[in-house]
Amino acid sequence: LAAGVGMLSAITAGSGIMGYTLTAAIGGADMPVVITVLNSYSGWALCAEGFMLNNSLMTIVGSLIGSSGAILSYIMCKAMNRSLPNVILGGYGTSSTGGGQAMAIEGTHTEIMTDGVVDALVNAKNVIVVPGYGLCAARAQYPVAEIADLLTKKGVNFRFGIHPVAGRMPGQLNVLLAEAGVPYDIVLEMDELNDDFPDTDVVLVIGANDTVNSAAEDDPNSIIAGMPVLRVWKAEQTIVMKRSLGVGYAAVDNPVFFKPNTSMYLGDAKKQCEALLEGLKRHYGE
Repeated sequence: LAAGVGMLSAITAGSGIMGYTLTAAIGGADMPVVITVLNSYSGWALCAEGFMLNNSLMTIVGSLIGSSGAILSYIMCKAMNRSLPNVILGGYGTSSTGGGQAMAIEGTHTEIMTDGVVDALVNAKNVIVVPGYGLCAARAQYPVAEIADLLTKKGVNFRFGIHPVAGRMPGQLNVLLAEAGVPYDIVLEMDELNDDFPDTDVVLVIGANDTVNSAAEDDPNSIIAGMPVLRVWKAEQTIVMKRSLGVGYAAVDNPVFFKPNTSMYLGDAKKQCEALLEGLKRHYGE
């Protein structure tokens, strides 16, 4: 018994050390991948336990958990143009990252008020909303869904563009929008509408940052260089709704905020969306 307890303690201590060393060196922007990897590990551990106990149910459930975690990890790594070993071993940046200094961001940002955003949406024929984690945190999906419904009824081509890793986990934004009653056919993946931004009148970015960062394409020395992003800066007018000009999960400044066709609509996402909805209803006399 004493030997068994000692062995169990040694394995527990070793597992703790392994878990700490595995995650300690990994950057903040990679933590969602780590979560899915650890989730996958737990599934394979359960599967192994099922084999040892000759329990078919544990083996099957463990296999499902392990494989689903592995698939999620692969999807997220592919969306960031990263490899899983690169993430797990603490490597930061993509395979296309250069070795020089990142480009300095010049210029000043332009702010816009609620009336200005309402006017832009009313006069637009094509609108794309790009949601991010900020929408999730503020739970702004309900007023956004009402805005989408109202403008669609007025003849606006209203769509949502979803990045594969937006909202920290694949599918999180899709679930929140579906929960709010947004029709599935206007919620599109990045690859489905990334070429449509040049023909878009207004892009409304709600709480997204790294997934719309132009440095991923324009700056080979950026730590997110090569990461696929939504090209919101190519629209006629880009309106970014954020609490502040702060950096995103990857801690990288976003040049889009300072482009001539970008206006910053600063504030809490839910309150700002509710203000927009009220302004649109007032404009249309509803």
